Amino acid sequence: RTMRLLAHNMLACNIKGVVNGYPLKITSKKQESTENEFNKDFIVHMLAKIDWPAFVYGAKVLGCLDGMPEDGVPADAVDDEEFLRKVHHALLEVAVVEGELECPESGRKFPISNTIPNMLLNEDEV
Repeated sequence: RTMRLLAHNMLACNIKGVVNGYPLKITSKKQESTENEFNKDFIVHMLAKIDWPAFVYGAKVLGCLDGMPEDGVPADAVDDEEFLRKVHHALLEVAVVEGELECPESGRKFPISNTIPNMLLNEDEV
């Protein structure tokens, strides 16, 4: 799974005893942006599924919020292609190449190497 904001929006810390393991904090030491084909229907579908505050947090950290509203998805989002393209860019084109994710409760850090987050737990964390 490549560490993009789409993946970040679905990942949580599953360490035994952790109650508040979402959203994970992001630290990016290296990131890249690659162009992907825009699919309006997919982005519209994802708008209903993503956690907007977590998306906004990640987009701010990665520097790709690009003027999108922080307080929620606009009512006319489905018809606003400029907005949908900004969401597409942040969700699918910006990737963390090197960095880490951190559990907001335990502080446990999960490394991201070559765009792949390592979310494996140690035996004592399961």
